[in-house]
Amino acid sequence: MPIPEDVTGDEIDKDVRQELQSLPKTLAEDVARNLVMVARLIDEDPEGAYGYSRVALRLASRVAAVREAAGFAAYASQKYSEALAEFRAARRMTGNVELWPLMADCERGLGRPEKTLDMAGAPEVHKLDKAGQVEMRLVAAGARRDLGQLEAAIVTLQSPELASGSVQPWTARLRYAYADALLAVGRESEAREWFAKAVEADRDGSTDASDRLAELDGVEFTDALDENDENDENGEDGEDGESSENGQNEVKGESGDAATSDADTSDKD
Repeated sequence: MPIPEDVTGDEIDKDVRQELQSLPKTLAEDVARNLVMVARLIDEDPEGAYGYSRVALRLASRVAAVREAAGFAAYASQKYSEALAEFRAARRMTGNVELWPLMADCERGLGRPEKTLDMAGAPEVHKLDKAGQVEMRLVAAGARRDLGQLEAAIVTLQSPELASGSVQPWTARLRYAYADALLAVGRESEAREWFAKAVEADRDGSTDASDRLAELDGVEFTDALDENDENDENGEDGEDGESSENGQNEVKGESGDAATSDADTSDKD
């Protein structure tokens, strides 16, 4: 697969670079460049990232970082069986438990939520750092919902991390999952409260909590440009041929009080 000339391979993490030192220099450079492409594409073009990961895997299947990258690319492409196999291989090579929540979520993706819950109660979970434990809680709650155990999903998400007022990298997703679980059982008032809290914590836009909150409040966002095009087609232009309303977006909806009745993650939670 073609790789842009500006990709040198030096962009990869220093720990990964160190792992690649076990390979001949030219081979290590080729693998590194493919891993850079995986990282570049995995969010916007998962299938493209998957393709580059397969190249890296063919070149250096005995390098744990390569197996892990292949796992992430397969996971992003919803190839859960492949992802699980690669994560297991990486874990065997390193002995690390960091990938445990992702492995559990792959079991969900394969339609085995009971296996996910077994993994949620395994000793490996106690070896995870705080972020990993929160991720495992999110995955377990998703498995409960897969099984139709909606109230149990809510209880699973109730934790010191959820109650904490401090904002951590996982806070927005945890609050969002809790709000969504509350909404699933009809507790709309509480769900609105937690969607609002998720919005406060979501500094990088990792969730659509603001949209969900607006939906509960009866607010509908429309694109003013689309309306202008519609007016043009209907002959409702102003004298200069342009819409008399300027701006990019307008908000329509109820201006009264907020609604007062109420999860990869697959991503998946």
